[in-house]
Order: sequence, then C-alpha cells, then structure tokens
Amino acid sequence: MTNQDKKQNKLITYGQDDRDRDVALNTFDHVLAVRQETSQLVNRLDTMVDRLGKVTAVDAYPPPKVAEKAEAAGVTKGTRNTLSTILLGILAGVFIGLGAMFCTVVTTDTGLGFGLTKLLGGLAFCLGLILVVVAGAELFTGNSLIVMSWMSGQTSLARLLRNWGLVYFANLVGGLTLAALMFYTYQWTFSGYGVGANALAIANAKVNLSFGSALARGILCNFLVCLAVWLCFSARTVTGKILSIIFPITAFVAAGFEHSIANMYFIPMGIMLSGQSAVLGAAGVATGDVANLTWLGFAGNLVPVTIGNIIGGGILLGAVYWLAYLRNDRAVEAATTRPWLKRIIPALGRTQQEAAVSTQLDELIRTKLAEPATLDQGSKALLAVLGRARDDSSFLAKLAENPAETLKDCDLTPEDQAALTSGDIRCIESKLGTLDEPLRTWLTARLSQEKW
Repeated sequence: MTNQDKKQNKLITYGQDDRDRDVALNTFDHVLAVRQETSQLVNRLDTMVDRLGKVTAVDAYPPPKVAEKAEAAGVTKGTRNTLSTILLGILAGVFIGLGAMFCTVVTTDTGLGFGLTKLLGGLAFCLGLILVVVAGAELFTGNSLIVMSWMSGQTSLARLLRNWGLVYFANLVGGLTLAALMFYTYQWTFSGYGVGANALAIANAKVNLSFGSALARGILCNFLVCLAVWLCFSARTVTGKILSIIFPITAFVAAGFEHSIANMYFIPMGIMLSGQSAVLGAAGVATGDVANLTWLGFAGNLVPVTIGNIIGGGILLGAVYWLAYLRNDRAVEAATTRPWLKRIIPALGRTQQEAAVSTQLDELIRTKLAEPATLDQGSKALLAVLGRARDDSSFLAKLAENPAETLKDCDLTPEDQAALTSGDIRCIESKLGTLDEPLRTWLTARLSQEKW
C-alpha cells in the first residue's frame, strides 16, 4: 500500500470516528432532552393530581377556614351594587315565602300529632334556605354574618347598614309579592278551606306574641339559621350544602322560633285571609279572635323579631366565631379601625413580641407574688406599674407625656421612679431579678426612650 493510500485510509478512519462521535453526542443530547421532557411531564401530572385531589376532596373545610370564607363573603356582599342587591333580595323574599307556603300546606290536617307535624313543617320550610344558598340570593338573616368582616375592618359600618337596609326592604317586597300571588291562586280554599285556616292560625299566633317572647324566639331562630349558613361554607358540594341546611332549619321551625323574613309571608297572608268568612269558619274563630291580625300587628311582630335575628346571628354567632378564629390574625386591623374593641379585648392589636412580653410579665408577677418574702413593698409597686403599663394604653400615654406626675401616686420609691423615668434596666433587675428575653429587650426599648 502506498503512502498515499495509507493517508487516504487514515482520513476515512478519522472521518468515520468524527461521525460516530457526532452520532453519540446527538444520541446523548436526545436522551437528555427526553429525560427533561419526561421530568416536566411528571411534574405537570403531579400538579394536576394535586389540584384534582383538592377539587374532589370530600372533607369539609375546617372551622378556621370557614371563618375566612364567611368573612370574605361579607366583604363581597358589602360591596355589591345596589341594583343587584335589591334584585337578589327580592328573590330571597320569594324563596323564603315559598318555603313558608310549603310548610303551611304540608302541616294542614296531617293527623300525625304535634311533634311529627312540626317536624314535617320544618323539613318543608328548608326549601326556602336551600333556594337562597344554592340558587343565590341576598337574605337579611343570613347577612347578619357580615358582622365578621365589619369587625375585621374590611367592611365599613356604612356598607354594613346599607346592605342590611336594602336587603331587608327587598326581602319585604319579595315576601309581600308572593303572598299576594298566592292569595289569588286560591290555594287557601284547598282541603275545605283547611289550608287557609292553617295559614290564619299561624299568622294569628305570631301577632299575639309578647315583645319579649318574640325577641327571644328571634334570637334563637337566627342563631340556628346562621349556623346553617356557616355549615354551608364548610361544604364542598351542593349535596353537602343541602344536608347542612336541613337539621338547623328543621329545628328552628319545629321549635316555633321567629324568622323575620318568613313572617313577611306568613303574617300578610293571614291578614288577607282574616277577611274571608269561609276561612274563619273553617278555623273555628270569630272576627274578634283575630283582632290583632292587622298591619300594625305585623309591624309589632317584625320589630322584636328583627332585633332578635340580628342579635342571634350577628352577635351570638358571627362575633363569637370572629373572636374564636379571626381575632389573632386580624388583631392589628381591628384595633386600628375599631379602637373600642381594645377596651373589650385588652390583648387585641398586640404584636407577637408584645404577646410574649405579656406572658412573661404575667409569669414574673405570678412568681414574685407567690413568694412575698422575696419582695419588699417597693418591688411589689414596681411590678404593679409594669403590669399596668402593659395593659392600660391610657396609662402608658400619660407616662409618655409626664412620667414624674403619673408615677407620683404609685407608691414607688424615688429610686424606682428615677429608674422607670430614665430607663435604668439594671436598677429594675436589682429589684426583680434578671429578666428573660424578650421582656428585657422590650423594657429596655421602652424605658430608654424619652417617651414610653
């Protein structure tokens, strides 16, 4: 083989090696790309499975999450435009009226006895709140929970009262409209005027309640209604919402509690039927027996029942759950927008550091006072001042303005007064012992400034 052939063979060999190397590199790059795409696909599948798991979860939301959802709903309701609020309010009045109508029909001449008849009526009345929650509407009694977003400072008092006023008026329009329509269906003539007689008896009983009785029944009613709404916030499905409604609503109807919006159907229907002699005859009553069944009697029922509904739903449920689940997370906002809350809840608005300081001061005071032999009168007075400065913002403000004048009646020694005024932490520790963090840092920062 000539030298030229050898060179040619080497070139061929080198060229083949380069091609093999290129093929190997391309294959390696392809494998890396496939692995990367596979990894991305797996990550996307994991994300989809996680999201699908959250969507299809059957467990109810826990109470703290329910509190957040109820608060957010209050913000939405408070900012909804006037027209939508009124339209949805009218629908709610109609929906609750339909539940009241259904309750009236199914409790007519059942022959089941008192308890079972009441149970059947309560189950039928559930129709009203189911329509409100599932179909969507603005119900005054359920909107008592807007108190939660108001306490957090996310809904102003003006927006709260605006929503309540518009919704209450719209619910009244809806209830009265349905009552008028139902009157002209002549449904009250069914069962030999038995349906009308039942409607008349229900309405007459309501207008003859005393103020106190109507108030108490209104409180208990909306406590249960808002509990039903609260449980609906925990449900993830329509079925869950319906089941959440059934038991609380059945309970309030069966127990004879008073719902202001339901009464906007029950009582006007009774007023219209009180002029029908056939209905009076079927009910076995005379005209004088329904003397209070008037529009004035209607108003006399609505006032205490409405007040009771606000107390039961807004205060006993909404405010209590806010204090239980949202107080700490919304403390700063609530203390800023609702300063009066701090007088009711002294710990409201404290930072985590201040809460820790408060705990340490409590422990320090408890420990020192448990060993009175280790404390002289001056040390006890010093502890009392520190505790008061921690809890009483007005006392703290006076210390900032004029510490000498504020401390003069605190039974402190001149040395202790000077230590508190100048920020001498060593002097304080010489009386009370070495202080733990963050109490020592807090006191140093407070006392070393010209103003506490």
